[in-house]
Amino acid sequence: MKEKNALDLLKLLIAIPSFSKEEATTAECITQYVKAKGVDAQRYGNNIYAFNKHYQKSKKNILLNSHHDTVKPNAAYTKNPFEAQCIDGKLYGLGANDAGASLVALIEVFLFFYAQEDLPFNLILAATAEEEISGKGGIECVLPLLPPISFAIIGEPTSMKMAIAERGLMVVDAIAYGTPTHVAHFKKDNALYTALDDIAWLRAYQFEKKSALLGNTKAVVTKINAGDLHNMVPDTCSFTIDIRVNDSYRLDEIMEILQTNMQSKLIARSMRLQASALPIDHPIILLAQQLGIETYGSPTISDMALIPCNAVKIGPGDSLRSHTADEFIGINELEEGIAIYKEILLNFKTYYETLG
Repeated sequence: MKEKNALDLLKLLIAIPSFSKEEATTAECITQYVKAKGVDAQRYGNNIYAFNKHYQKSKKNILLNSHHDTVKPNAAYTKNPFEAQCIDGKLYGLGANDAGASLVALIEVFLFFYAQEDLPFNLILAATAEEEISGKGGIECVLPLLPPISFAIIGEPTSMKMAIAERGLMVVDAIAYGTPTHVAHFKKDNALYTALDDIAWLRAYQFEKKSALLGNTKAVVTKINAGDLHNMVPDTCSFTIDIRVNDSYRLDEIMEILQTNMQSKLIARSMRLQASALPIDHPIILLAQQLGIETYGSPTISDMALIPCNAVKIGPGDSLRSHTADEFIGINELEEGIAIYKEILLNFKTYYETLG
C-alpha cells in the first residue's frame, strides 16, 4: 500500500467539517496520521503537538504552527466544500488554501527532520484549533505546555512570501449617553449627536506613529444602533470600532488616545491581538534575502499575534482566496511550499546561534 503523503492528508482534512470549536475529528485525523509515521504526538483539546525525536533541553526551540479549523462555507460555492476534487492541477475544498496546505506542508517538513540527530535546534510541531476566531482553545492554551520558544514559523497562505510583521486588532464597543425625551422638548444631550461627534472625530483623526512595514493605524466604525421611535430621543447610542494597529503602538496606547478624545464610554472586547514586527537585523530576514524570498508586512491577523516570541508567517496559497467560494490550492503550490520550508530550516542552521 502506498504511504500517505501531505496531499493525501489534505484530502482527508477537506472531507471533515472542522469549524472553529468543532475540530475534534480533524484533530483525531492528524493525530493518527503523525502517529502512523512514528511520531509520539500529544493532544490537548483539539490541538496536537509533538517534539522531534532527539529533542534536547539544551537546544533552542523552533515552533512550526498552523491551524486545522475553517470558517463555514458561504452560499456561493458551486462545488461540494467537503469533497476534495483535483481539477487541472488544483485541489478544491473548504480549507484547502486557508490553511490546510500550510498545515500539511509543515507536518511534512516536521516529519522530514523528525529523526535527524544532528539538528542544532529542536523542532516543535503544533497543529492547532480556533485560529479563525482567535479562540482561547487554540495556540494560546498549547503554549503553556511547551518549553520556551525562540522562534516560530506560522503557516498561512502568503504565496510563500514571508510576513515579518503583522497588524494587531482591537474591537471597541462604544456607548454614548443622553437624556431620553420627546422630540418636542429638545435637549442638547442627545445620545445620537454625542455618538456622531465622536465618530466625526475618529474619522478625521490620524494616528501619528507610522510603520515602514504596516503603514498607518486605521480605526473604522462598522456598526451603529440607537432608538426605537421616530418621536423619541434615545438615551443611548452604541457603535463599534474596528482598529487595525501597526507595530508602532500597543493596544493600551490606542485605547488611551480614544478615551482622551471621545465622550462615549469605550470597552475593548480584547487586548490580546497585538501587532508584531521582527527586528530589521533578525537572521531570518537575512536568510530570506539570501534565498530570494520576498518579505512584507501583513494586514491580516493570525495566530502570530498570540505567540510571544519572534515569528514569521509564510505558507502556500493566496490570502485573497481565503474564505471565498470554491476555495482551492494549486498542487504545485503545495509542493513548492514544502520545498521552501525545508530550505529555510536547512539554511537556518547557519543562524540558529543568534536566536532569542
